[in-house]
Formats: sequence, C-alpha cells, structure tokens
Amino acid sequence: MSLYEVVIIVKPDASASHIEMLTQSLVSCITDHSGEVTKTEFCGLRHLAYPIKNNRKGHYVLLNVSIPGDGIKEIERFVGLNEDILRFLIVNVETLDNNPSALMKRVTKEVSQDARRY
Repeated sequence: MSLYEVVIIVKPDASASHIEMLTQSLVSCITDHSGEVTKTEFCGLRHLAYPIKNNRKGHYVLLNVSIPGDGIKEIERFVGLNEDILRFLIVNVETLDNNPSALMKRVTKEVSQDARRY
C-alpha cells in the first residue's frame, strides 16, 4: 500500500456539518477501496492565494491515507464530481506524520496570540 496526504478545499459557504458529511463520504470511499485513513484534520476557513471560482476563502481538510494505487483514481473521481470541493491535492509520501500539520500549528499559534491581546 502507498501512503498519501490528501488536501481538499471546500467552498466557504459550506456548514461545519456539511464539511463533516463530505469528509465522511470521502473516508468511506477510501475504505471501500481497501484503504485506511490514519488522520483527519479540519484546518478551518482560510484565505486563498487567489480567487477560485469567485471564492476568496475556503475550508481546508487534510487526510493521511494508506491505499493501493488503484484507489487514488477513485479518490480523484470522487472529488472531481463534487461541486463543493474547489481544489484538491494528493501527494505521495514516504511516511505519514501523525503530529499536527504546519497549518494547524499556525492556527493554534494565531489563536493563542489573539487571546493574549485581550
């Protein structure tokens, strides 16, 4: 089995429950194709570097996945057919990191700095 990091960017007007349902659908798609999801991170609503389909923000979700190569095509098909997903990125990695991602560390740091201001 190959190891991958999957990042999806969901439309900013999607609710938290809708993002959770979308993520669970993606996880079930992965498990249906003999894959396993070891980590799921909801990185929150972030500014995009450039507008995508007239959206300037998007909800980021990161998944650590272990799946055979055939399953990747199914993941690409799943996210390509979903209109709520603005962009996706699938990266083949040598090892899966179960620590918080750099984006989550940055979000936590920003929250703690905002708390100090008050």
